Order: sequence, then structure tokens, then C-alpha cells
Amino acid sequence: MWQCCYDMCIVRDIKHHISPNPLAFIIASMVGLVSGCFAFLLKRMIASVSGWLTAGMHAGEANYLLLLIPVCGIVLTGVFCRYVLHRDISHGVRQLMQGLKNKVYRLPLVQTVSPMIASTLTLGFGGSAGSEGPIACTGAAIGSNMARMFRMSPRMMMIMVGCGAGAGIAGIFKAPIGGALFTLEVLRMGLSTFSVLVLCVATLISALTAYSLSGFTLDIAYNQSMPFDASLLPYVVLLGVCCGFYSLYYSYIMKRVEQWLHAVKKQWVKNLMAGAGLAVMIFWFPALYGEGYDVIGGVINGHDGGLIADGPFADVADSVWYMIAVAAGIMALKCFAASATTSGGGVSGDFAPTLFAGCVTGYVFAMLLNVLFGLHLSVAMFAYFGMAGVMAGAIRAPLMAIFLTCEMAGAYSMLLPLTIASALSFGVVRLFTADSFFSIRIDRHNGVLTRRR
Repeated sequence: MWQCCYDMCIVRDIKHHISPNPLAFIIASMVGLVSGCFAFLLKRMIASVSGWLTAGMHAGEANYLLLLIPVCGIVLTGVFCRYVLHRDISHGVRQLMQGLKNKVYRLPLVQTVSPMIASTLTLGFGGSAGSEGPIACTGAAIGSNMARMFRMSPRMMMIMVGCGAGAGIAGIFKAPIGGALFTLEVLRMGLSTFSVLVLCVATLISALTAYSLSGFTLDIAYNQSMPFDASLLPYVVLLGVCCGFYSLYYSYIMKRVEQWLHAVKKQWVKNLMAGAGLAVMIFWFPALYGEGYDVIGGVINGHDGGLIADGPFADVADSVWYMIAVAAGIMALKCFAASATTSGGGVSGDFAPTLFAGCVTGYVFAMLLNVLFGLHLSVAMFAYFGMAGVMAGAIRAPLMAIFLTCEMAGAYSMLLPLTIASALSFGVVRLFTADSFFSIRIDRHNGVLTRRR
């Protein structure tokens, strides 16, 4: 009790000497700093577990451990959520959006670490998704508890939740503008000019913190020195349209698999079914293992060997058509693998899978045009453009897709083609549906997908 009274006196003294607006910037800076550290830590945890589990695998032969590891990851995550947390945290961004809609700004302190542990189990064991959903929830909880510690008003607490969520995204992708746009475009938080400035401070500090802790390196460095040629614009336009139609397929499969898995009432059975399906897909296409940033980094820099590495047929890749067939298979299955991970009991995010799928889509697009029409398109460059295209269409967040893709690879000179591919992909999707990626939810009473009004 005495400690509580002492803490209240300190907070009251701080608020007495610092006016509300400067205090908001100070707290946002603290939120950004802590969120950036947690984002770096989560990346390290996932990489350590994944590296330990796959250390004995060999390229060019069937790795039968891949039939077991993903199943263990989904089952262990389910056990952790059911028996340790006693709550479902699998769809973190969706739950965060629902909480903000219901004006739930007081998030439990345990939420700062529980999504990170669950995500490490899921992704470290091969879950084919991303870490951005869990880190957004972690950041939101950091912001909420920081605001509560300083006895901030509900309005300021809401702002700090948004700052924390955006800072988490900024830290995990090392993309400050992308993190801010996540809060504004995906969470759709109505913020004032002052609030947006506070948000930008949090995301910038988070991204710089994660960037410095990682040795000032990017997760996906785009090292192509070739400048963009304006004569390629017609092909970029065609790629954007193709990304839009693929995004429709991607979103449809994601929702349909979620519906199928939700119909399974026994959680153990659901975990085993999703894990087994995921394991089979990863066994045949090991590129689907984990977040896939190493594969993306290779493809956009002209090294496509990661698409077939560690697979049972890696040693027979002796033709262009074989590579196209493998990449097309990965394209077709990525949405199944991602949805099995996120809806089958895993705790992960939805953004990284769209970047991976977009990279492979751009790869297949350029390879097909080169082979069929004798063109000489840069496959690496169009793979990079496809990342923004599919993310914009699938997530329905074109601005975030443009800047996040641009920032995380450090290729600011490619802003124009990234914008064109994203805008056209988003436009194609909008011709067929007005839904947000997160606007369709499972009705817990009848087990069907319904639209939120």
C-alpha cells in the first residue's frame, strides 16, 4: 500500500511539473523504445528456435522432420493458450480492432509478453505466417500500461494503445511510416494532428531502436543497383492487375479455411488437423517454413534457389519451367498454409504472408512473360513490386503496403512502381468487394462467416 501511495505521489509530481502535451510525447517515446526492444527480442527468439530445429536438415533430399515440427508448434501453442493463458489470442489484430471499437483501452500487463511466447512457438516451429500481429498486441499493451501508470485520461490511453500497436509494427519491419499507417489505415483510429505527431514519434523511435539493436541491418535488403526504367510501366500496370486478382483468391481461401477450421469444435483436433495440413505443405515446399524473409531476400536480389532449397526435388531443378511450376505451387498454397497457421491454433500475423505471396507472384509473372514472349524483364525487380501489390490488395491497405515495402527493403527509388502496383491491385479488389481484410469474423453461435455492420 505504501508503495502504491509513493508511486501515485511521483506520478502526481510529474504531471504537476510537465504539461499534458509534452508528457504525451515523453510517454510515446518510452512506448516506442520499449516496443522496439521487444520487436528485436521477438525476432531473435523466433530465429533461435527455428535455427535450432532445422540445423540438421540438408538440401536436395526429403527432410521428414518437416512432417513433425509444424504439428508440434501448433499443438504447443494451443496448449499454451488454453492451459496457461486461458484465452484465445490467435487473431491478435482482429481482437485489437474489436477492443478499440468497444473502447477497451485497459489491456492486461501479461499481454506484453504472452503473444511473444506464443508466436515464438508458432513461427519458430515453422508456422507459415508473420510476427507482426503478436508484436502489435504487445505494443498496444505496452502503450496501455504506460498510460495507466501515468493516470492518463481514456482518450490519451486510446492514443497510447494506437501508438504502441504502430510502434510494434514499425519495430518488427523497421518501417516507421508503415507502422504509423498501420494504426491509421488498418486500425482506423480517428486521430487529431497532435495525436498523429505523437504516433510518429513512437513509431520512429521503435524502428530506430530495432534497427540499431540488429546492427543497423535490414531484414530484407534490396541490393539491386539497376534503376527503374519508365518503359517498364505497362508491365507494372499489368502486374498490379494480376496482383489484384490473386489477392481476391488469397483472401477467399484465407476466409474459407478459417470457416472450415472453426467448424471443428474440439481444439485438440483442430490443432492436429491444421498442423498436419501445414506440415505436408511445408514438406513438399520448404520455402513455406516460417516467415520466409530469407527466401524473399534471395528472390528480390536475383537468387531464387531458396524456393526449392531443402525440398525433396531440389536436385532435379534443371529447367525454367520447373522453377515456374514450383513457384506457382507455392503461390497457390501460401494462403492455405497461412490460414492453417493463424486459424488452426497458431499465434501469428497476416502481413508477412502477403509479402511472401506477392514476391512469388511477381517472380512467376516476370518469368512467364520472359519465357512466353521473349522479354528480358528483371525477375528480381518485379518480385519486389509484387510484394507491395499483393499486400495492398489482400490487406486492403495500399498506403501501408507502399511505404512498408519501400522502408523495409531500403529501396526508396522504387516508390513510383510500388505505388502503381499497389494502387491497381487495391482498385481491382475494390471492384469486387468493399470489405476490409479484418471485417469478416466468425459468428461464435452458428459457425459461419458474417459481416460486421
